[in-house]
Amino acid sequence: MFQKILIANRGEIAARIIRTCRSMGIKTVAVYSEADMEAPHVKMADEAYLLGGPRVAESYLNMEKIIEIAKSSGVGAIHPGYGLLSENAVFAEKCIESGIVFVGPSPNVIARMGSKIEARRVMEGAGVPVVPGLFHPLLDVEEAVQSARAIGYPVMLKASAGGGGIGMQIVHSENEIRKAFAGNQKRANDFFGDGAMYLEKFVANPRHIEIQILADNQGNTVYLGERECSIQRRHQKVLEEAPSMFLDPLTRQKMGETAVRAAQTIGYSNAGTVEFLVDENKQFYFLEMNTRIQVEHPVTEEITGIDLIEWQLRIASDESLPFCQEDIKLEGHAIEVRIYAEDPKTFFPSPGKITKWVTPQGSGIRNEVAVSEQSVVTPFYDPMIAKLVVKGNNRAEAIERLKQALQDYQVEGIKTNIPMLLAVAKSEAFRAGDTTTDFVARYLQEAPRKGRK
Repeated sequence: MFQKILIANRGEIAARIIRTCRSMGIKTVAVYSEADMEAPHVKMADEAYLLGGPRVAESYLNMEKIIEIAKSSGVGAIHPGYGLLSENAVFAEKCIESGIVFVGPSPNVIARMGSKIEARRVMEGAGVPVVPGLFHPLLDVEEAVQSARAIGYPVMLKASAGGGGIGMQIVHSENEIRKAFAGNQKRANDFFGDGAMYLEKFVANPRHIEIQILADNQGNTVYLGERECSIQRRHQKVLEEAPSMFLDPLTRQKMGETAVRAAQTIGYSNAGTVEFLVDENKQFYFLEMNTRIQVEHPVTEEITGIDLIEWQLRIASDESLPFCQEDIKLEGHAIEVRIYAEDPKTFFPSPGKITKWVTPQGSGIRNEVAVSEQSVVTPFYDPMIAKLVVKGNNRAEAIERLKQALQDYQVEGIKTNIPMLLAVAKSEAFRAGDTTTDFVARYLQEAPRKGRK
């Protein structure tokens, strides 16, 4: 096992990794930007080093500087967290070339799954159902128009690289696709350095359900149940729960076995997530594979009792999984919500100084936080400042715990999306499990404007 690791990330995930490392007796090295000098993860780590200016290009995306710090501080591995460099095959390769273990799959696997077009090709070849659509990048808007006609409207225009809904748009007509193509292509190029676009058939009223897998270097792969991530805003997840009340045991098993087959087909190792769209008839289609830890991983930990960060590190140090599929048991129900520093009326970011910060406490409540009282939320990074995770013996108990915990939050100095999250928790549709990906548009479009506290 590693004696010391560097965490090439920031915020709540860096703090989360440090906690597990402490429990395992592993020393930690944090890196930070000028904007994050007083961040909690910097204070928690055994060592911390300045990367550069506040912008990610000056700091958290500076591969050479990160590896230089890793070598000089004598770490055995680099954990990339999520986002930033976590799915960057070049960075993974540079780590390996420097004699440092990259905590994640191989650079080749990252590259193959990082292109959604290539991932679709690979999965179709493995017999994994994929959404009907293209298996090559679009050359220009005219090809997009012709392809959309062949697939049939509505279609999803998507960026091949990246995630978070960037470069993605539903289009219903030729006029819409002509208007949408150039703008989405530019956004994809600006964010990911890759403007490749493709088309998929739009699946009506789907659910976004993903399967968590763990795979060791000896060829053993298991799935750890599913997470439903259907409640989204602008194609970005805001609430995740496990298990999904929509799946029956047979569909759960089929999806899990399909995810394992997908991982084994590409020689996957470490923690990963296979994401699916599931239609009203419980037909599921491959969406993408995330070759990293997910933001929403805590809900899986809560219902399985397995520390995913711990097993990322153990697998990276070449340990074998000590459990098989029959050993995986799902107990209770867990829900996670993402707390954003944003105006609940406009959803625009709300940077500023946090003058009061009190998180909910109690049985079945878990807080993953990136800030503290007096922290300054800057405009340089994603506005997610915390995650609230609750667990109950069943879904109804978890929802009640979620409502109470959200009401117990005390935040002053900035605005947050807590009113929106509370509206979800109180919604009859949510309690009934009517959680398709258009939930916010159908039920909550006006809810944040009603002055909930």
